[in-house]
Amino acid sequence: MTDTDLAPARPGIYSRGTETVDTILKAALDVLIGEGAEAFTIRRVAAACGLRVGNVSYHFPKKEMLVQVLLDEIMEKYDAKLEVNVRQPELSDEDRLRLVIIICLDDICTKRTTRLFTELWALANHNDFIAERVRSFYAKVHCVIGEYVQRINPALSADEVQTLSLFISASMEGTTPFLGFQKPWNAKMPAITAISAAWFIHLVKSMKPGEIAELTQALN
Repeated sequence: MTDTDLAPARPGIYSRGTETVDTILKAALDVLIGEGAEAFTIRRVAAACGLRVGNVSYHFPKKEMLVQVLLDEIMEKYDAKLEVNVRQPELSDEDRLRLVIIICLDDICTKRTTRLFTELWALANHNDFIAERVRSFYAKVHCVIGEYVQRINPALSADEVQTLSLFISASMEGTTPFLGFQKPWNAKMPAITAISAAWFIHLVKSMKPGEIAELTQALN
């Protein structure tokens, strides 16, 4: 196990340290979004937030720790958004899944998400630790989708629920290079979102146990 196998949940115990960590994290996001994966170094982040390299590395000895905390905080914000908008007792599970789909696709249209996750995938291509953190992030997204897939269609097996959840998530994430922020067909995202919200719900409701296996076998 290396020292990047587990970063602290969030550095900066004291108030002054917390403010410093907030400054570092904002600069890290700015560098990733504005300059890309190649520029993402502790030295560049330090320059971006006006701190010495030693001050940044005190809280984040390696850039991998920066990525871990950034993803943890992004997931916490998503979870808070779901709590307010999705996890409401008056909503049906279909409505909840529909809202998750809309929230995800709306988020893909933002500059932060379009550029940040593109650059994180670029980092993940050459860094196993970051690749695992990104995988873990998306696994949590799949679990959120899977929770409602299972409730809408309880006849499906756990593996079928996981496969459908992966398909829905991958289909949405795949829109990024085509429909994300400043991408060629960004103007079409409202229509794609409407189709996705309706069609994914229909797919989940209509999928029969064993049907995924049958479709897979038909390809062979």
